[in-house]
Amino acid sequence: MGPIKVMLVDDHAVVRMGFKLLLAACEDIEVIGEADSGEAAYQRYSELKPDVIVMDLSMPGMGGIEAVRRLTARDKGVRILALSAHEDTAHPKRVLKAGATGYLSKRGAPEALIDAVRTVAAGRMYLDSEIAQKLAMQDVTGTQNPVEALSEREFEVFIHLARGQSVNQIAETLHLSTSTVGTHLYNVKQKLGASNQAELTLIALRNGLIEA
Repeated sequence: MGPIKVMLVDDHAVVRMGFKLLLAACEDIEVIGEADSGEAAYQRYSELKPDVIVMDLSMPGMGGIEAVRRLTARDKGVRILALSAHEDTAHPKRVLKAGATGYLSKRGAPEALIDAVRTVAAGRMYLDSEIAQKLAMQDVTGTQNPVEALSEREFEVFIHLARGQSVNQIAETLHLSTSTVGTHLYNVKQKLGASNQAELTLIALRNGLIEA
């Protein structure tokens, strides 16, 4: 068995370099390629054939969750470790449902990344301990954030809108018609009780779904 082949996907070159240096110190892990967007990751996957994709979720363009969905639709055997600076429960729930094999907070200890890559490469699920505890508490208390009532597409549209993208930009990014995006926008506003894009941004900020 050779080393675990990893592709790093993050729009920040400095972050990719840090991860690469960390993983390069492990004899059983080799970083074979990088991508700065979900689109680039999708294009490079068939070329690189990595054992594990380490995927940031908060990227311009299609974003990490959509990239995970498209990659798993293309190859059911793909193993993706999702990374996020956000500590909400909506992102991990949705990216795992989209097909990711693991979820890790960027705020965790550096050693956790190594452990997560090895776990996912072995075909086992990896979930950040703090996030796992939050998810368990939600199940116990039965509490649900209104954001979790959004469908997968509605959630994607919501995040893009909260980041300031227009309906036309979102339609192009997600390969949807503007009328479809408009319908999702209407449903999002109804479910979250928001009347405009600024209010949606505030809701996303309060829930830790985007960074200020």
